[in-house]
Amino acid sequence: MLQRLNPASVAAPFSRYSHAVIAPQGYRWLYISGQVGCDRDRKIADGFEAQAERAFHNLIACIRESGFDVQDLVKVTVLLTRGSDIAAYREIRDRMLGSVEPASTLMIVAGLAAPELLIEVEGVAARAAENT
Repeated sequence: MLQRLNPASVAAPFSRYSHAVIAPQGYRWLYISGQVGCDRDRKIADGFEAQAERAFHNLIACIRESGFDVQDLVKVTVLLTRGSDIAAYREIRDRMLGSVEPASTLMIVAGLAAPELLIEVEGVAARAAENT
């Protein structure tokens, strides 16, 4: 089982995430490439909220189709192109991930792979191996 930590000697998290996550020995690891707000046909969703929902939908699809669950998320890294989208990002993340509190890094960047992209989300998950 993943152990989520928020040391008393560190400021409390600013939103729903953990400062550190420990995965025990014998866990399988899943590294998920950055997911953006486009569908299977590479159509980029209109607006930040739609892109954020699609990016998290894509992240969760990668998790589930790999035999993992959202509860297995250890870390997410999120890139936003606008600081003004932080509050909306947090609301969408909390809705899409539920009570899961992975370690998290949020960055505001000058741009992503295409100028119309507003968010990119990558993740790392860990799950007990079947033989443990």
